[in-house]
Amino acid sequence: MWASFSASAEGSRVRALVYGHHGHPTKVVELKNLELAAVGGSDVHVKMLAAPINPSDINMIQGNYGLLPPLPAVGGNEGVGQVVAVGSNVTGVKPGDWVIPATAGLGTWRTEAVFSEEALISVPSNIPLQSAATLGVNPCTAYRMLKDFEQLQPGDSVIQNASNSGVGQAVIQIAAALGLRTINVVRDRPDLQKLTDRLKKLGAEQVVTEEELRTHEMKNVFKDMPQPRLALNGVGGKSSTELLRHLAPGGTMVTYGGMAKQPVIASVSQLIFKDLKLRGFWLSQWKKDHSPDQFKELILTLCDLIHRGQLTAPACSEVPLQDYQCALEASMQPFLSAKQILNM
Repeated sequence: MWASFSASAEGSRVRALVYGHHGHPTKVVELKNLELAAVGGSDVHVKMLAAPINPSDINMIQGNYGLLPPLPAVGGNEGVGQVVAVGSNVTGVKPGDWVIPATAGLGTWRTEAVFSEEALISVPSNIPLQSAATLGVNPCTAYRMLKDFEQLQPGDSVIQNASNSGVGQAVIQIAAALGLRTINVVRDRPDLQKLTDRLKKLGAEQVVTEEELRTHEMKNVFKDMPQPRLALNGVGGKSSTELLRHLAPGGTMVTYGGMAKQPVIASVSQLIFKDLKLRGFWLSQWKKDHSPDQFKELILTLCDLIHRGQLTAPACSEVPLQDYQCALEASMQPFLSAKQILNM
């Protein structure tokens, strides 16, 4: 699955962003030339087209993630590539097809690679490139969290923090497609109105700041909206405590990230008197618990939403591979308004 790590004589053959040990991404990631592995019977030669930089990619390089590939490793867990050639036993994809990784740890930050067929899933090549490149992680997480924890009906509401994140933007759009109403919490910032307008354009019904969430005025929000039975937490700390405060009795808060690097604190009274449920979601675990066909079905469901214009890629900034240092730096800034996408 991995390309060999000996330096390539031709230099230009395969360029990849490699890290030999864990640490600060801009210090440990290097652009290197790699040999392309030979294509075996069950292998697929893929030319990568585009690959995003996600928070999980950064965490993996830092060494604090639930899944760490053996080192040295090529960075990147998501992206889209085009099939160049296939081995004699490959039946699921053909040259010209677009493919995305079926599992994490594949190493997508490279110009081309040889992967096993089972490590890939084909996607329609008539969806936008940015949508294909960002399809395999955040929209999948958003869809499963909306579907798997509470039996929500059209007209029900969902509250979330980190609403401007990749997952947050996917939640807004998928919820709208399912007829669900969203209350979206964001951090206060200089361009708040611009952000609010952008999220509402995606389908957000309410956009409030973390500070507004703590005020009595929030009662007005629930005057013409049912109390949410589902809360989605990508932050932790005080923000997650506030989400719990606004949940309907018997509701569920699903934690999928911890940007604040603070624990989730739930008051004893909320747990006893409101019988709230605290759950977690990790897409890699969901994939382990479900068949490859079920993941493929999920991808096709999301592609259908893309075709219908109900799911677009998050705001993206495309960066050439050689400018990876700037892209890594930008991806770690607070109030990030655009997802960094490496163009190969």
